[in-house]
Amino acid sequence: MRIGFVGLGAMGVPMAVNLQRAGHDVCGYDIRPGAADALVAAGGRAAARAADAARDAELLWLMVVSGAQAEAVLFGSGDAGGAAAMLPPGAIVAAGCTQAPAQAAALAARLEAMGLHLLDAPVSGGIKGAQGGTLAIMAAGSEAALARARPALDVLGKHVFDCGREPGQGSTAKVINQLLCGVHIAAAAEAMHLAESAGVAKETMHRIISVSAGNSWMWGDRGPRMMQDDPPVTSAVDIFVKDLLLVADQARALKLALPVAAAALEMFTAASAQGHGKADDSQVIRAYRRLNGRDAA
Repeated sequence: MRIGFVGLGAMGVPMAVNLQRAGHDVCGYDIRPGAADALVAAGGRAAARAADAARDAELLWLMVVSGAQAEAVLFGSGDAGGAAAMLPPGAIVAAGCTQAPAQAAALAARLEAMGLHLLDAPVSGGIKGAQGGTLAIMAAGSEAALARARPALDVLGKHVFDCGREPGQGSTAKVINQLLCGVHIAAAAEAMHLAESAGVAKETMHRIISVSAGNSWMWGDRGPRMMQDDPPVTSAVDIFVKDLLLVADQARALKLALPVAAAALEMFTAASAQGHGKADDSQVIRAYRRLNGRDAA
């Protein structure tokens, strides 16, 4: 397939490279200079503008942070916008971002009016999943769009889930996933903070939980970074402020009480307010330390 790829960040780069190596013709764009270097080294092409990446593409993959960014790429102005107008009739836009279900539905309607198709296709699995082509992809859209995008989806994901015909259903699944991710990170930080405050060696505690019933994917992945003073950022605190606000919005729309998710949102919001919004999301543990007067722990 001719694939345009916008958003060559920590996950986007290996995804685009995997598509190129699988035989697709990939043209990538990112606002950061040099972000496309790995794609070019793999045989792909770099675009100077988002619109250039979209030109003549059968599939345009948006690996951006939010629905607002996806809308800006498609319909905005400047080098980072205007992509939708460059797509040929019948092209598919795959939105890999985490966004509100209503926002995905609105985006689909706007694209449909232009003769284009939206595949609401958020992903989960982190950098490792992106590198290994083992992502979980939560796809919603027409059967025809899903079938046509399959050659790309099967390269990127080990688990491709058909979430339904209506755009927004994939985003709903992702919002539910992010509820659990945020809660699990916050719970892991709370447990790690209890261990360090009680004088239990954090490394030992991490090994114990990793082979015990309290283990979780987030404990295994984020726990080691909670033991570092300034770990590399794979996903920022502010990402989970955004995502857990999406959970809260969905809960309000459905008139549901989700108190555990609300508590996790409070801790991520506190960490962000303390100046840690751009830190790795594992550093929500700093909010627990401040709460209990143990900032230097």
